[in-house]
Amino acid sequence: MTAKKKILFIINPISGVGRQKAIEKAISLYLDDSLYDHEIAFTQYPHHATEIAKDAAEKHYEVVVAVGGDGSANDVAAGLINTNTAMGIIPLGSGNGLAHHLKIPFSISKAIKVLNHYKPSKIDTATTNGKLFISIAGIGFDAMVADKFALQKRRGFRTYLLLVIKEFFRYKPSEYTITINDKVIKTKALLISFANSDQFGNNVSIAPKASIYDGYLDLCIIKELTTIKALRIAHKFFNKDIDSSRFVETIKFKEARVSCDEFVHSHIDGDPDEKVTDIHVRIQPKSLYILIP
Repeated sequence: MTAKKKILFIINPISGVGRQKAIEKAISLYLDDSLYDHEIAFTQYPHHATEIAKDAAEKHYEVVVAVGGDGSANDVAAGLINTNTAMGIIPLGSGNGLAHHLKIPFSISKAIKVLNHYKPSKIDTATTNGKLFISIAGIGFDAMVADKFALQKRRGFRTYLLLVIKEFFRYKPSEYTITINDKVIKTKALLISFANSDQFGNNVSIAPKASIYDGYLDLCIIKELTTIKALRIAHKFFNKDIDSSRFVETIKFKEARVSCDEFVHSHIDGDPDEKVTDIHVRIQPKSLYILIP
């Protein structure tokens, strides 16, 4: 008889607020108990999930599941990088960009059923100034919005969209120097994204051709925009053809540096990070096992 696999669910109570009992019940109902012995852990402070995941990998758990949003997935992945333990995802966040990209269902029961198929796939990850990201990191306008969004009492796409509209009229683009593929580019930009997957979340696609399997990142520059220009290209984010706009430049790369004469906001997988004047980004090919549909 084949031994059962050990699986640990790490739940972020903030992302799954009010739903913990429902999640635990769904695990009991839909997880294949002939395949898995399961345990549940709740995070108690920022980045606690990384510690829990790392400990599980050292104890040879086959799967650790991030129950939450992109930030939760990032924390769990940080504890599993370059191990044989696979990450699963039950998406409960505001954007869930990684889950969208990997086509993981947003129904809790269906996401659990994905785990039952146990199909580990090795994906790329990346770092920005040594810090892990799986989906998208960036600097500029979107990072500033992420910083303000993190302070909002109400979450969700509507709150995020209202912030984008409000802050767009106040934001002043910065001048950047980009060293990439043995070239130096100087540009004024609203934002610069480093994309491993195609989107920020909520199907808002910044890098439609990005792949989490190809060993490359997409550097996406959105240039300075007037209000009229912004309105003209807004629909392209949802139609997944933003890269066709003349106001957007996309470059495939493995390693790049971006510098700015002033401090600018940065984000990692949608969560605000420190303000920076210099950022070093590089790919980590095939560095994380993940369970996908």
